[in-house]
Amino acid sequence: MTALRLASVSFATLILAAPALAQTQTQTQTVTGSGEANVPEIVVTLQKREQKLLNVPAAVTGLSASFLTDVGVTDFAEMSLFVPGFEVQDQSPNNPGFVMRGITSDSGAATGEARVSVFQDGVSISRARGAYVELFDLDRVEVAKGPQSTLFGRGALIGAVNIIQAKAKPVLDGKAAISAGDYNYRMADAMVNVPLSDTLAVRLSGRAKHRDGYTENLLGGEDFNGLGSDALRFTVAWRPTDTLRFDLITNYQKDSTPGTGFKSGTFTPTDPTTGAVIGDLSPTSGAALANGAGFKSRDLGLERIVAGTTLLGEWRLSDAYRLSSISAYRRFSASEVFDADGMSLPLLAIAEDAKGKQWSQELRLNYDAGGALSWFAGLSYFKEEASTAVPMQINERLAGLFLGNALARPTPQSPAVLDATANTAFGVLSPYVLTNHRESSVSFGKIESVDAYADLTWRVTPKLELSAGVRYTRDDKVSGYAASVETPSALAATSSLTPVITANVQAQVTQLVTQYVQATGSPPSQVQINTWTAQVTPLVVQAVVAGMPPVGIFKQPTPGNGNRVDQTFSDDGVTYRLVARYAFSDTLNAYVSAARGRQPKVVSGDSGSTPLAAPKFTSADAEIVDSLELGLKMRLLDGRLSWDTAVYGYKYKNFQTQVATSSGGLITVSAGQADAYGLETQAYFRLTPGADLFLTYAYSHARFGNGLYEDNRFRLNPDHSLSFGGRFKFSTQNARFWFTPTYTWQSEVVFDDNNDFPKYQPAVPGLRPVADTKQDEKQDAYGLLNLRLGYAPLNAPWSVEVYADNVTDEAYIKDAGNTGDNLGIATFIAGEPRMVGVTLRINY
Repeated sequence: MTALRLASVSFATLILAAPALAQTQTQTQTVTGSGEANVPEIVVTLQKREQKLLNVPAAVTGLSASFLTDVGVTDFAEMSLFVPGFEVQDQSPNNPGFVMRGITSDSGAATGEARVSVFQDGVSISRARGAYVELFDLDRVEVAKGPQSTLFGRGALIGAVNIIQAKAKPVLDGKAAISAGDYNYRMADAMVNVPLSDTLAVRLSGRAKHRDGYTENLLGGEDFNGLGSDALRFTVAWRPTDTLRFDLITNYQKDSTPGTGFKSGTFTPTDPTTGAVIGDLSPTSGAALANGAGFKSRDLGLERIVAGTTLLGEWRLSDAYRLSSISAYRRFSASEVFDADGMSLPLLAIAEDAKGKQWSQELRLNYDAGGALSWFAGLSYFKEEASTAVPMQINERLAGLFLGNALARPTPQSPAVLDATANTAFGVLSPYVLTNHRESSVSFGKIESVDAYADLTWRVTPKLELSAGVRYTRDDKVSGYAASVETPSALAATSSLTPVITANVQAQVTQLVTQYVQATGSPPSQVQINTWTAQVTPLVVQAVVAGMPPVGIFKQPTPGNGNRVDQTFSDDGVTYRLVARYAFSDTLNAYVSAARGRQPKVVSGDSGSTPLAAPKFTSADAEIVDSLELGLKMRLLDGRLSWDTAVYGYKYKNFQTQVATSSGGLITVSAGQADAYGLETQAYFRLTPGADLFLTYAYSHARFGNGLYEDNRFRLNPDHSLSFGGRFKFSTQNARFWFTPTYTWQSEVVFDDNNDFPKYQPAVPGLRPVADTKQDEKQDAYGLLNLRLGYAPLNAPWSVEVYADNVTDEAYIKDAGNTGDNLGIATFIAGEPRMVGVTLRINY
């Protein structure tokens, strides 16, 4: 197997590469070596108990709060740069893409399922529109790669990210940080921890982060791709006895960001009044975007609220038994308006209104008496209701010209010329071809899920350890779909209306001619017939249009012009893991694991072909992945060097992907089989007590097998990714200084599973007027250099740090394709340019 060949390569390169992931300390204890000369060992809780990372038989990355602060991480996208095999794309807080070992999880549909689970203290927050949260006041972040369904449950098909938030402690503590930078960047963090008694403490922390956009708005107003997030967290810790503890955690986050810069790669930015060219086609230059007149009564951008409450409980029943409880409620609502076509003309404006709420309860019993056997078992319940509405406003006059390929490329005609062209093209229907036609679709999902799981570890000998785990999941699900049309589209009905209008006009004129002949005894002149035709036509057109059904351009209404139609179904399955770990010594461990991950069955709806017809539902069977992984973990040079590496191979069955329908929607279908293999390796080396070096590298070869996209690469997945850097700290007689350089690099990525191949994007009448033959929806290899330099007087409570991100001002794109790609006019989103700033920190 390819994974085994990779294993031999990784062992052969051990001395040369020596990568590891012990760069972080997820708890403050040191378990290897002594003093500052050694790398702090990591303690993680992947297997539901505290373990040194050295002894965990899985590929796990732990990132401490101090490491995240030192390298300047404030969000998921920045964090992922230092986790091999993990990528995060952040179009906006409402549209993140989490990519683990080549597999992307980013579906915004209410019926979709996550492949990569995101957790806050063990609570799943994986629904894409509510998963992207600010990373502040944390204890650590644990990233587990590979099928983790057995340990984490639903959505952990190929990995899980668990955010461990800082809890209240029985000490008086506080800190604050204020940052300012170019593009009007400003961020403030603050935390205060107060003990109320020996057993009760509270903690309040928050963040405000804002920045103007870095993509110029060529039409004036707010620039695009900016930031605007405010988050608050309140925690209560109660320790009534030495054996009983509770943590109550409440989170609230509000996001208000300017529009995403969906820049057209087909149509040059022009003045929407004069038609004058005001920009170019470069994806990283300014964009001329605007909301449709009157649509949603607001500007482009996102308004989102995410809130949740979690209660953690732990009762130590005895030295061997521990009972844990996780209770949680969470909700989110988000409304994002964007210029989906990326062009100056108001062809298409779209919004996404998503909301969801969830309840969950988990009970787990752990047993570990220090003997040969240890185990845990549990039950969990999860309920979620979610909906995603996609209203859109279409300028029918422009849409008709676009769909008829009458818009000049790359520079469209001036608005006056286009209006005259439309009047001619639509003839007598021109007054009824609207500039603000509106239609909408809504997907709805409801899940009730019950899990039962158990995991056993047998210490066969002091060196050999075997683990086996199994989880059964039962889902009862409802997938719903509805669509509505506000005003019938004359454009969509033109082909059916024209013959009716012609026939009715002819019938009425014929009747007038007959009446004239009967009254006068002679036929009327052609002039008279023309006069009657001119008089009758507007009345006939008005009557025919008034009698139209509520026909849409892209979405046809469901029965009742918006009634929801549901599909109810059930799904169940079993996941497992089998692991063997062998300790060659106290500083060298190797493991092999076989595991199965599973993503539940998905049913998604879309409009039928005729107005008021029942929607069409498409079923995608449960996605199954079987994996084999080999890993090696070492601590060398008396604890100064930490190294972990893993090689893996996967086989997927019923790989789920999203494809565009003839109505412009997205549905989940099975793309057949797929295979992946790769290598991940990380290192942390303490050169001296004040100088640390770290490095990560990942190779990920993920390709589709037989099926829809045979031999294609997985989207958003670079074959190679690399990060390295250092933390250098030194002191003088009066001050402390530190310097933190980091460099991250990735190879080429594609942005769609169809890899932008022309064979998948032919011309489609009524949707894509011209075949997309240009393969430009990709990003070539690029790297980012970040620098941070800090200063603090000795024994002072404050410090100051200057930073520069993307020092070389590397131009790159973070996404391509998007909604416009369904119409054959892909849009592009630029990545962040060079940004510099300063941070003041205070500890009190």
